[in-house]
Formats: sequence, structure tokens, C-alpha cells
Amino acid sequence: MSKIRTRFAPSPTGRMHVGNLRTALYAYLIAKHEGGDFILRIEDTDQERYMEGAVEIIYRTLQNTGLIHDEGPDKDKGYGPYIQSERQKQGIYLKYARQLVEQGDAYYCFCQKEELESMRRVVAGKEIAIYDKRCLKLSKEEVQKKLEAGEPHVIRFNMPTEGTTSFEDDIYGTITVPNEEMEDLILIKSDGYPTYNFANVIDDHLMGITHVVRGNEYLSSAPKYNRIYEAFGWEVPTYVHCPLITDEKHQKLSKRSGHSSYEDLLDQGFLSDAIVNFVALLGWSPQENREIYSLEELVEAFDYRHMSKSPAVFDIQKLRWMNGEYMKAMDAEAFYEEALPYLKSVLKKDLDFHKIAAMVKTRIEVFTDIPEMVDFFEEMPEYDSALYKNKRWKTTEEKSLALLKEILPVLEEQEDYSNDPLYASVEAFAKDKEYKVGYVIWPVRIAVSGKQVTPAGATEIMEVIGKDETLKRIRQAIEKLENL
Repeated sequence: MSKIRTRFAPSPTGRMHVGNLRTALYAYLIAKHEGGDFILRIEDTDQERYMEGAVEIIYRTLQNTGLIHDEGPDKDKGYGPYIQSERQKQGIYLKYARQLVEQGDAYYCFCQKEELESMRRVVAGKEIAIYDKRCLKLSKEEVQKKLEAGEPHVIRFNMPTEGTTSFEDDIYGTITVPNEEMEDLILIKSDGYPTYNFANVIDDHLMGITHVVRGNEYLSSAPKYNRIYEAFGWEVPTYVHCPLITDEKHQKLSKRSGHSSYEDLLDQGFLSDAIVNFVALLGWSPQENREIYSLEELVEAFDYRHMSKSPAVFDIQKLRWMNGEYMKAMDAEAFYEEALPYLKSVLKKDLDFHKIAAMVKTRIEVFTDIPEMVDFFEEMPEYDSALYKNKRWKTTEEKSLALLKEILPVLEEQEDYSNDPLYASVEAFAKDKEYKVGYVIWPVRIAVSGKQVTPAGATEIMEVIGKDETLKRIRQAIEKLENL
């Protein structure tokens, strides 16, 4: 078997959609699993959709996700150029289109928009617009005359109109399409640029691509590609069509979902490694009963034949869970560096950010959870006194008021406000009063945080805010409860 060569051929039209990232990832994994090459090719011939800066987004995304290409615009290994517009300037596509014309497999079409819109016929009970091949009937002399007169034209591929065309997909099996449904593909547009379909076939062949990875929305167009390969006498590559990605409502994942692109997810506080791991499982199932994989482990485990035909649901809650697992496993200092901007967005006081980062590390699922979880360190929020009620510890507002008044002198006398001595004092107080420690800790924690859920225990919070702030907050809590 020849060396596997896959490619990722994005169009520079904006942020990288999750579906495109999955295509890149699967193409990378298929190649690397077999020791093959992963190629980057930029398809920039759609000038209307081209977005300034989008090429940089492609490079940045591949770099950040670890999907490092072996060849590309910046790494020419003899198959370049790797940018479609540059290939266009060299006349590559027009050369091959004219070859097909000479062979009788393609023809010049001079029909204008009004004519094309009038060509509608019923196929399999549906009215569809299919070109009626009228320009195929033009003589060579008529064609030459129109070309010399500079009439606008395209070059179309001459598809068969009877019988069927079949092809084999490694995921979906044999796909058969009636030839009468296959319109004569435009190969070269009136502006001289190749269509996406034609450029793909030419480039994939010239670059030696063995496996074509793409979304299953291209399943129906694969027979058209194959007809072009066969017309040239070229070997048809292996097709790997990936299942559709839907949102939780089973609708195609769109930009409106708010998490459709890789950079959207980064903005929402997700880790790049977690995103890659999650995207790998959108349509592929490992043989092992596990879900957490590094990129290196994915390369080892990935067998594309275990991909699903069914749509994959983008479950944002599952991604949050997975991201949380990655955060727990992070090096403490690396986590601190990532968390610091989120901490500083709400905390302006001179606090121990390392301690606060350590508190939240195992409590959050995404970095954007941090501000709301730690804002109480900066200042006490408004809170409902009902928080003092707790069934497990049998606390009420009245009992909490009494408890806080009892423990206040103990905390006033406490000199060392680091966690362990503080906890020891609270424990000793509870034992002396014959209270359960939780009965004491619950009201104190509410008093110093104003929150039912906090990233740490009462004494850990008190250590961070310090003695003066602790006593101030407890006195305010006493006043609040006395005024009920």
C-alpha cells in the first residue's frame, strides 16, 4: 500500500467551524495513525466569501490544536503551490479542463442566467433545474466563433444521462445515484476560476492524496467527482465521509448556537486540548471504554472505520464536564496563569491569587465560571438570610445569630489567620460548646461569603480575606440577622 496522504483544504472565510476542525482532526489522525502525511491546502478561489485575516486563523488554529501539517504553503515538499489562487494563476485548472474538452468529456457553455432558469424538469417526482446540454450540440466552428467574439462562457463536464453511477465510501458503503439527477458540472466559471469540485479533483490527484475526508453533505456529489477521475484515467481516492454534527435540538450546528467555532469555545473558557478530545468523539467511538484522550493517544487509537453514520450531537454539557476533567489534571502553575485574567477581572484588592486559583481549580468546568465564583472575595454580595438555614446541620437564622455572637470573641482573639490554626480554633470552640463542627462552620461561611456554594471552606476563605475583613463581615452578618 502506498503512503497515506490526507489533506485539509479550508476556505479562508472566518473562524474555524467545529465541523471543519473535525475534518482537519480526522484527516490528521488517519494519516498519522499509519505514519502518513497531512497536507494543508488553502482554497481561496471564492473571492466573494474571502475574509481578511482568515488565513492567519487557519494557521493559528492548527498550531494551537497540535494538528501540525507536513506540507503546506509554508512547507513546500514539491507538490506546491498549496494555495488555490496561486495554482489558478499558473493555469493548472484551465489546462486540465481544456484536456477534457479535447477528449469530448467536457464542453464550452455560453448560456446566460435567463436561459438557465428556464431549464426545469421533473426527476423522481420533483421539479429540479438541470442543464439540458444545449451547448453540447454546438459545432466546433460555432464554439470557436463565440470564443473569438469573447462571449462569456463556462466549461461543463458532460455527465451521462442514463443508468446509474456508484461509488464506495468507507463509512456509508455503496452509494448509487441515477445519472439523470447529475447535472453537467461547471468546471471553469465565467471568471476563469475553477469550481470547488473541479479544483479539488485536480489538486487531490496532483498532490497524491489517498484519503479524502469531508462532511457527509458531499456524499451526493462524490459520483460527479468520480466521473472526472475516470475521464482522466486517474485512480479514485478512498472517501471518508463524516456524519453531520447537530446541536442539542438535532438541528445542524450553526453560528447561531454560539459555540460553533473553535475560537468561540476558547472565548467561552474551554481548553484547546479538551476541545480537540471532544471533537474527536463527534462521530467516532474508541474500542476502549474511555473518553479522555491526548492527541498522541488519539493517533494511536484512531481507526476511522469505527466512525458512525448517524448524526453526532454537540452536547455542550459533556464538553463542560470533559473540560473540567482537563482542568483538574492541569499543572497548578499552568492553571494559575490561565486563570489569572479571569480572577483579575473581578478582584482588584491585593489578595493571594495563587490560593484562590487553587481553590477554584477542581470546582469549575470552564474559565468563565471563575468571576461569579470568586467575586465575593472583593466585596460581600447582597444575600438572602435564608441561606443560614441548613437541614443537615439543623441551623436556622436564629441559631446562626446566636452562634456568630458566640464565636466572634474567639475570632477576635485569634492571631494566626492561616487556615490550619483557624480551623483548629473553630474545632476547639465546637468541642467546648458540644456543637458539631458543621453547625459552626455553616453560619460562619455564609457570613464571610454571602454564598451557598463557595470554592473553599470557611477558614480557607478567612485566610484569604484576612482578620480585619473577616471580623467586619461577621459583625455585618450579626447586624443583618438582628434586623430580621
